[in-house]
Amino acid sequence: RRRADMFVIVGRSEPLYELELSGGSGASASGNLDQFIIHSALDMVDTALLQHTSLFLRTVDSFGEKFVSAYVTPSHVKFMLLHERNKNEDTIKAFFQEVQELFVKITLNPFYTYDTAITSKGFDDRVRALANRYLA
Repeated sequence: RRRADMFVIVGRSEPLYELELSGGSGASASGNLDQFIIHSALDMVDTALLQHTSLFLRTVDSFGEKFVSAYVTPSHVKFMLLHERNKNEDTIKAFFQEVQELFVKITLNPFYTYDTAITSKGFDDRVRALANRYLA
């Protein structure tokens, strides 16, 4: 069983990318709960930003047995991961750092409009591969 449920990239005002890792459909009750947990943790990310100088904010919130870890890019784009166990932060940090490299590459693409939804199949495939490598 996977130890992560959902990964979301949040821009200034809306989600830019969302990946459900638990294997269910996004419209499921669990998927809706996962989205709610991540959305409610956004305020905690903003609070943690005031207390940390690091890009990796570690675990910023929890709900029952689920934890939300966050990473904020220098341009204040938020990477958020919902997972079941609060373990192996080094692995989560490595996942976030590699996704940031992919994110920088896509934002440098002249055909991508900054702070809009990421619809690239190549980006999605690469993030899924990283999730399988780091979070499975």
